[in-house]
Amino acid sequence: MKRQMRTRTVQGLLGIAAVGALALTACSGGGGDAGGSGSGGGGPLVVGVTTDIDTLVPWTATQFQSVNVLQNLYGTLTELDDDLTVVPGLAESWETSDDGLTVTFKLRPDVTFADGSEFDSADVIASYEAIQDESTAAVSAANLSSVTKMTAPDPTTVEMTLSAPDAALVSKLAVITMAILPSDVDLAAIEKTPNGTGAFTLESRTPNESLTLAANEKYWDGAPKVDEVEFRVIPDSSAIVSALQAGNVQMAVFDDKLVADTIGGSVKVEETPQLSYHALQLNANKAPLDNVDVRLAIACAIDRQEVLDSAALGAGEVTGPITSPAFRSDPDARPCPTVDLDQAKKHLADAGKADGLTLNAIVMQDGYSTAVAEAENLQAQLKKVGITLNIEPLESGAYVDRWVAGDFELAVALNGGQPDPDTMYGRYFTSTGNLNAVAGYSSDSLDALFAKGRSELDEKARVKIYNDVAAELEDNAAWVWLFTGYSYTALADGVSGFTPLANGSLENLRNVTVK
Repeated sequence: MKRQMRTRTVQGLLGIAAVGALALTACSGGGGDAGGSGSGGGGPLVVGVTTDIDTLVPWTATQFQSVNVLQNLYGTLTELDDDLTVVPGLAESWETSDDGLTVTFKLRPDVTFADGSEFDSADVIASYEAIQDESTAAVSAANLSSVTKMTAPDPTTVEMTLSAPDAALVSKLAVITMAILPSDVDLAAIEKTPNGTGAFTLESRTPNESLTLAANEKYWDGAPKVDEVEFRVIPDSSAIVSALQAGNVQMAVFDDKLVADTIGGSVKVEETPQLSYHALQLNANKAPLDNVDVRLAIACAIDRQEVLDSAALGAGEVTGPITSPAFRSDPDARPCPTVDLDQAKKHLADAGKADGLTLNAIVMQDGYSTAVAEAENLQAQLKKVGITLNIEPLESGAYVDRWVAGDFELAVALNGGQPDPDTMYGRYFTSTGNLNAVAGYSSDSLDALFAKGRSELDEKARVKIYNDVAAELEDNAAWVWLFTGYSYTALADGVSGFTPLANGSLENLRNVTVK
């Protein structure tokens, strides 16, 4: 069934439901195997997870588990390959005008949504207009900040007009929070029945127990090789290990080296460095954290290596703000590269807090393994300079709600990283960024730097610009960046074809076979 080209009509818009290379012409496929068949790789593949998803709406998803599921249900104009290089997705190619102000995407023909309706340029424009609409509360709305106009010359062409050249645009379109939905989508309906162009469709769901995906035989890049993927909720990591060893679960991804080291047997475990980063977020919109000396006192009082060693057994690296290899921040380029208690106390005195102060931090107790341990170590370290840190553990849903609203003084957080720093931080640390309430910090100089970084097409010049971004964030202790860690992908004997990625994506489930 072909839908008419139409003006966007997005019904039942929801608020946020949960917590997160410039190519002139692209011509290669975006993963998968066109010769694959849902009946050729056995199944089902059972993936053990510790938490259930909290939304099936891709535009508002920030919880890692939801993102992992949605990556398999929906498609994006561009994608990232195994090296995190931008490649075609629903757009088979794109061209940028000489002045950098017009980007033209050619869409794949004969792509269908899960309900059988055809994908076309109307869906792209409607989806991006909905993401730009503040009432949608889309978490990646800032990714389209440079886009001033979109037109559809025909059903397979989308033309974007930009306010200034945007070197990161095609990368920003690759995240699942920029997924393309049908132009007549009802967001309330897709919370129960997703309707995407992804490699899988939703087969069934029992909340807090399991969610099962079925292979999409009409997927544009060839049907997945496995018939079904079941995400089975097993709250305890050690219980997932036992299920792997017993053969009841075929795959799991852990963030705890100690747990991964206990698996053994015929289960293969692969360690992958991650772009995601652990941080103590400081909300400068709330007193006394609006005082830069208070924030610097916290930053100077924290031994990041101690947090890494105590909470994650040293499995990771101390990090600065930007974790992508091409733009990586120097963790020593900060006011206190190593813990300096005297300097921390001086900052407190300069802030008029020589007698100390009390702060409150929210912590997700069930989303990832190191959170509470990080909080407890931070609490002990800050006590040395007279800062009392009260820890408020929250289940993931409650944490997400507070986090998205910026309803916290401090938050112990694990945030996703991106290959391009504008994609990573433009939505946080610009004054108009849609997650600036979460960041709690912005400035005119940062706004100017991010604008310059987007419009600069020379890679070396962009590195210098984002070094300046990192310097301002560190010099003002916007947050306290702690460390990056590893993921540990466990695959049972007979499971093959999955490639772990540094951004934590599970899109490669479409390539998995199970014997």
